[in-house]
Amino acid sequence: MSRRGGGVGGQGRVPLKPRAGFQQPAKDPNAVSSALLKQAMRSGQLNLSNRELTTVPSSVWRINIDVPEEAKTVSLDKTEDGWWEQTDLVKLILACNKLQELSNDIQQLPALTVLDVHDNVLTSLPPAIGELLNLQRLNVSHNKLTSLPPELFQLRHLLLFHLEHNDLTELPEGIGEFIHLEELNLSHNKLTTLPYTVGHLAKLKTLNISNNQITSLPSSMGMLKAVRILEASNNKLPEIPTEVGDMKSLEQLFLQHNVLSGLPLLRACISLKELHAGYNRITVLSPDHLEHLATVNVLSMRDNKLTHIPEEMVNLRSLQRLDLTNNDLSTLPYKLGTLTSLKSLVLDGNPMRGIRRDIISRGTQGILKFLRSRIEEDPSSKDAADSPSASDPSSAVGAVAAVTSKTLDYSNKKATEVPVTLWEPAREAGVTNVNFSKNVFAEVPMNVLLLAKTVTELNLGFNKLASMPVELQMMVNLTHLDLRNNAISTLPSEWSTLVKLREICLACNRLKEVPAVVYQWADLENLLVADNQIGAIDVASLLRLPKIASLDLQNNDIMQVPPELGNVQTLRSLQVGGNPFRNPRPAILAKGTPALLAYLRDRIPT
Repeated sequence: MSRRGGGVGGQGRVPLKPRAGFQQPAKDPNAVSSALLKQAMRSGQLNLSNRELTTVPSSVWRINIDVPEEAKTVSLDKTEDGWWEQTDLVKLILACNKLQELSNDIQQLPALTVLDVHDNVLTSLPPAIGELLNLQRLNVSHNKLTSLPPELFQLRHLLLFHLEHNDLTELPEGIGEFIHLEELNLSHNKLTTLPYTVGHLAKLKTLNISNNQITSLPSSMGMLKAVRILEASNNKLPEIPTEVGDMKSLEQLFLQHNVLSGLPLLRACISLKELHAGYNRITVLSPDHLEHLATVNVLSMRDNKLTHIPEEMVNLRSLQRLDLTNNDLSTLPYKLGTLTSLKSLVLDGNPMRGIRRDIISRGTQGILKFLRSRIEEDPSSKDAADSPSASDPSSAVGAVAAVTSKTLDYSNKKATEVPVTLWEPAREAGVTNVNFSKNVFAEVPMNVLLLAKTVTELNLGFNKLASMPVELQMMVNLTHLDLRNNAISTLPSEWSTLVKLREICLACNRLKEVPAVVYQWADLENLLVADNQIGAIDVASLLRLPKIASLDLQNNDIMQVPPELGNVQTLRSLQVGGNPFRNPRPAILAKGTPALLAYLRDRIPT
């Protein structure tokens, strides 16, 4: 007779499924195991992050009060079981859950020094949070807070307060009660101003108010004598109060993406290392401003309306990075070439007349060398091109003017082709530098191949080129190639012959990826592909470029920066801003290339 089911524990028998009506009760999704609570009682720390919690179990609030069952029955002789001799909870992490509120029962944890509830859906904080008088670090970022309870400002021992990514429209005057606060992050809220009492935070070292709608700063900012980092970018500030110049400990000042028409005189900022004031409406950088920037290493004035750089810039002997991209500069003071500390000078997007585009394409050292060479130049000497006949390249004088010093310069003519009269003089002169930029060429002038044996620098930027001819593979001596501001979507694979290329600029084109042929140029040092549609960074291919030192991938469609990019340790300049990725955050990018590469290496999976 067959059996209808195996008994419990019978070998080879399938255990019976529970019958309907006898199912085990559903597990409470908010429950916390007794083992975890037991461990927290021993260590004083409880981490409940990433548990999909919608509420905090009462057992957590009562962890300092409830007596463990084991404590009621165990013999006093068994000292090894004395774990119930618990320590009060000092650190509670509830981050990355779905908490909509915190109970007033939180007052039952008066020993807390750290409370982290970031990335929840809190709309308010309980008044009882003011009872946590020992609290030193409070993180309520990435929630939906619209206000702060007045009781919060009783926490006089608070050292760190993170409020970023909430919905705050104002900051209470009580913020000034945090007299020991060292770090305050208010970024990504809806603030329009700051209370005067923010100046009472005498020990504050880092203040982040970026990505709000702030239209003015209080004069009390000058009282923040300990602040080292002030991050005020992405607001609506039309001016910075002069009192900011009294922040004597300031080391990094971020003011980009506002509506500033000028800078304050940073008269007492004797420790300032970085000033980022790009993407504003600044028209003047005066000698008075520069007088107080003697200690600055990094100065970014990109995307403003500067028309002039004063010679006093040469007094910034500590300057290492100067970004003047997209201003209205036509020239630079020649003495700037004596700044031996300067490692990066960016001039793209300026209507330069005093410095030829091919000089700019050579990079920082090429520009500085050019400026130094002009310091002793007689200002009364004029280029032969100033004469009327020189403007006509079809004339003998014009041809000579266009072909000088081994350079064929037929740039900024709005032309569709190159006059035939120029080719023979250029070939006879053995020109090494060809500049056809700022015309309207739809095709590359193929007569340039007559110069294939001698040309080392070719500039075809700012034209209407949609494709590049295979035949340029013959220009095997090219070291610098500028193709920026065209409509190029790829490069011919046959260009693998251009093995001497050290720099190529493909910015402002239509590339969806870095052309594969680029990775075959082992001598390549500078790869500039900003303002395209590139979607990914090919680290494996980059590692095939043993000399790559500068990589500009700004303003593309890159969704992720692979940590392995940190292994490209030859990089001296890495620019990846203006892409849609979330990490690394702008604060990391602002620290410069060495810090960014170190950040990426630290995140490589092991």
